[in-house]
Amino acid sequence: MALQMFGIPVSRGVAVGRAVLLSSARLDVAHYFVEPGQEESEVDRLRAARSAVRSELDTLQTELPADAPAEMAAFIDVHKMLLDDPHIGRETAHWIRSRRYNAEWALTAQLDVIARSFDEMEDAYLRERKADVEQVVERLLRALRGTQGLPGGAHADEDLVLVAHDIAPADMMQFKQGVFRGFITDVGGKTSHTAIVARSLDIPAVVGAREASRLIRQDDWVIIDGDNGLLIVDPTPGIVDDYRVRKQESELARQRLQRLRNTPARSLDGQTVELLANIELPEDCAGALQAGAAGVGLFRTEFLFMNRGADRPGEDEQFEAYRRVLQSMGGRPVTIRTIDIGADKPLDGELDYRDGDFTHLNPALGLRAIRYSLSDPAMFRVQLRALLRAAAFGPLRILIPMLAHAREVHQTFEQLNLARNELRSNGVEPGSVEVGAMIEVPGAVLMLPLFLRHFDFISVGTNDLVQYTLAIDRADESVAELYDPLHPAVLQLLAQTLAQAEAARAWKGHAVHVSVCGEMAGDPQLTRLLLGLGLRSFSMHPAQLLSVKQQILRSDCSRLAPLAQAVLAQLEPEDQDRALRALDA
Repeated sequence: MALQMFGIPVSRGVAVGRAVLLSSARLDVAHYFVEPGQEESEVDRLRAARSAVRSELDTLQTELPADAPAEMAAFIDVHKMLLDDPHIGRETAHWIRSRRYNAEWALTAQLDVIARSFDEMEDAYLRERKADVEQVVERLLRALRGTQGLPGGAHADEDLVLVAHDIAPADMMQFKQGVFRGFITDVGGKTSHTAIVARSLDIPAVVGAREASRLIRQDDWVIIDGDNGLLIVDPTPGIVDDYRVRKQESELARQRLQRLRNTPARSLDGQTVELLANIELPEDCAGALQAGAAGVGLFRTEFLFMNRGADRPGEDEQFEAYRRVLQSMGGRPVTIRTIDIGADKPLDGELDYRDGDFTHLNPALGLRAIRYSLSDPAMFRVQLRALLRAAAFGPLRILIPMLAHAREVHQTFEQLNLARNELRSNGVEPGSVEVGAMIEVPGAVLMLPLFLRHFDFISVGTNDLVQYTLAIDRADESVAELYDPLHPAVLQLLAQTLAQAEAARAWKGHAVHVSVCGEMAGDPQLTRLLLGLGLRSFSMHPAQLLSVKQQILRSDCSRLAPLAQAVLAQLEPEDQDRALRALDA
């Protein structure tokens, strides 16, 4: 009888093949105490393992195929950086010296300490960076055991799917291209690096499937439904045939989507829609351009600060990163968000992992985003100066996250003016920038008249807006089903934001530009609703762009507007479902 499991769909499409299981190196770690006086010999074992892993990563980076996703080299750089992080190297050696743990035990003990701090982070993207640490530790454990690399034996003429507790993005490239038709992992989410690479490779993938690597056996037939997050183990021949047909249809649909790359995003009634890309690294620009993005709608700068310990990126380093993005985008607009980091996701240098100094009762409500930046104005101005310098290389928009108070608005502009004056005092003329406010909390929607007066544009972060409106912790699986972007309260707040930005035309002389950069923007099932509400600027992962464009090309915005208002008027789920069906008819 076929077994069905569900996970998180992160890369669309259908894959049918036999399972190849990748076991975790942590499942059978030896735990023993080294003899007194042998501690340094054990530390030497750890150093040798780190050296071996570095060589392995260097080789992987050197041998990356020319058509590898642009993110791959950057992800390998991240793993190299983590390999040298003192929280892995120095603190693991501390376990060996202070408690005489063997190296493997010390590594897993230190991983547990680090993992706890990541688990408390509210931001999904940063929380999933824990996977990068785990993947580096996996490599070290394999090196200590003398079993580096991944199992071989796969042949290109077989249809295979990879099943693992987790898999490092770089490991995907160790297999001959085309061997694996899809990926399944027990852990991970939509913003995990494995998910990002799977989307870049255009390979069907389901993550967060929990017990998949335990319940699926070697060589089982498995169907991966990357559209619905469904896994079917040992399917009947009839089910296999049905999914093979769906796979063919899916592949044809993808080929048709590629034809839209250079087609202007314009609705049937002539409305032009701006489709932008969300990126985490300068190297992501290549994927954005390949998808036909009109610019960058969100560059998350936190990535530049992560895993650095107390060594924060200086002004010149930040400037180079921002300049690379602007130059790579070739004159297209680029929106760069100032650092969104704080109580729930502090800089590594402010943590003492060993003592577990990372306790916040409500991290999502703590010192984060613009609150954090304003609490450290010197650090904030370093970033602002780097952004103002980079603005000479292309149209730059600076986005300020999680604003809610008038004093935060005024203090932000004070710091921006100070940064300009500091540059001029050093003989550097700051570039021209637009400054925008990120709408992430309900209070910000109620404060929109103030924001519209001061800011050049508005960007709605729907992930946090849903979370704060509904008081739902996105990381808490016990209430995850209550996280609903179609909740009437969320839609009302979004509609108010769009309507007030348009109404600003009457007193400001022009409408204020509004974009949506949360997950809602990249969901093609919500495209028609957002168009009907008046949204004309969407920002999303590049892999989602063509699917959303297809919906836009098939839509008549003038017809959708009254239908979207009908959706807004519904409070009961059944009534809302009927209104949404009418919108999609």
